[in-house]
Order: sequence, then C-alpha cells, then structure tokens
Amino acid sequence: MAFIPQSHGQPVQRRPRKQRLKIQPIWFAHLALIAGGIIWMYPFLWMLGSSFKTNKDFFDRGLNIFPGQIAWSNYIDAWNKASFGTYFLNTVITAAFSVLFVLLFTSMAGYALARTKFPGKGLILGLIGLTLFLPHGYTILPTFDIIQKLGLLNSLASIITVQTAGGMVFGTFLFMGYFTTIDRELEDAARVDGASYHQIFWQVMLPLARPMIATVALFNFIGAWNSFFFPLVFTLGVPELRTLAVGMYAFIGQNSVDWTLLVAGAVITLAPIMIVFLFLQRYFINGIAGAVKS
Repeated sequence: MAFIPQSHGQPVQRRPRKQRLKIQPIWFAHLALIAGGIIWMYPFLWMLGSSFKTNKDFFDRGLNIFPGQIAWSNYIDAWNKASFGTYFLNTVITAAFSVLFVLLFTSMAGYALARTKFPGKGLILGLIGLTLFLPHGYTILPTFDIIQKLGLLNSLASIITVQTAGGMVFGTFLFMGYFTTIDRELEDAARVDGASYHQIFWQVMLPLARPMIATVALFNFIGAWNSFFFPLVFTLGVPELRTLAVGMYAFIGQNSVDWTLLVAGAVITLAPIMIVFLFLQRYFINGIAGAVKS
C-alpha cells in the first residue's frame, strides 16, 4: 500500500460559486452608470467646447466637443454686446434677496407647523400643498394684477416678490419635516434655562437646521437664477432689468441666431450654479436625507 503524505499547510480557501457569480452584476452596474454619466454629461461638455468655437467651426465640427480654433472672444462679446454684465448683476440681486426671504419665512413657518398643534392643521397643510401643482400659466393674471396694484411693475422688486412667494411652500414643508426629527428634549432644556420661544428658535433650533438651510437655499437659488417666465413678464417695459435667462434672447435675431455667443452666454449662466452646488453639496445631501426620514 502506497503511503500518501499529508500536507500540514493551510487549506486553500475557495470562494463559493454563488459569491463569485454575484460580483459580475456589480461590474455591469458600474459600467452602466459610467455610460449613463457620460451620456448625461455630453451635452454640457459639448456646450462648453462649442463656446470656444468660431462660427465656422460650430457648423463644420458638428457634435465634436473640441474646437478647431479657440475663440476666447466669444465670452468677451457675450458679456459686452448683449449687456450680460447688467443681466448678471440683476440676476445676482434677485436670486440673493429671494433666497434670503425664503429662508427667513419658511424656517419660521416650518418650525411653527412642526411644533404647534391646532384644529384643521391637516386641512391647511393639504391646501398649501395643492399650490405646488398649479402651473405658472394659471396664476400669472392674478399675480400680475397684484404686482401692478402694489406699484412694483417693471422693477427688480417684482421679480424678488414673485420668486419668494414661489419658493415658500416647498421650503416650508422641508423645514417642517426636518424640525420634526429634532428631539423635543433640547427645547425643554432651553425652557428650563429660561429661554423664550423666539430664543429657542433662533439660538437652538435654527443652528441645528444648517443642512436644511443649505438645501432650501440651493433649491431656491437654482430656481431664481434660472427663472424665465416671471422676469420676462415683469420687465417687458424695461429691458435693462432683464435677468440672464431672459437676456439669452439677445442672441436670437429675427432671421438668424448667433450660436457661438449663445452657448457662451449659457456657460456664463450655468457657472455660478455649479460653483454654489460644489460648496453646498454636503449640506444638500444631509438635508434631503433628513427630510426623507421624516
């Protein structure tokens, strides 16, 4: 009988067949996500590349992202010829003030609705929520009439007022949902120390809501910055009060379109939004997660 020596080394651990097979779908999912990301990013990359093209390159190179010859003058011409400097300042003013007012009003309203119980609260919240589904076209006539009677027509104040009102409902619901996730023991401890209702809100609750503040600010900044319909209606009589979204029409003539300046203007318009999102994305994700949990 032959003697078979036994190996004293550690046995080779083989990965179970089922576990090996589960790895493959993950790679397919990653590849699908990468492909989807490239497809999603392509229009933005094409717009960025086309903003540096000459008029000849714009049509000759078609969907090619890279310009044949870099034309830095597109941005200079878009900024000067189309009064983009004025439109940019108008957009900054309207977006900044509307975001400030929305944060002020919605944070207080959200806290009151989250911590106060009163008869008919559910009905009131339902009626407020219904306004989210009303298209702008249905509300433009009464809104225009109110703005005109207030004497705000053809002014930046009219745009700020309308944009603030437009962001109130969504911001209120986000703050209300976030404040309900905060433990009431913090408020009880502050009351024991002698803090008033307003002191609890400003010194205790609002600092804890920084992720939601960033979320609401980002949502409303994007909406106010890209707003087109209301700025167009309320600045028809005063072209110098137009915002960037409305000012883009300066590149569209009756018989022709200056495409290179149009895409350069689009890049100028989108750049501030991307910068703001890069700074607030961490708070934005935390705020959305807190609102969803509630």
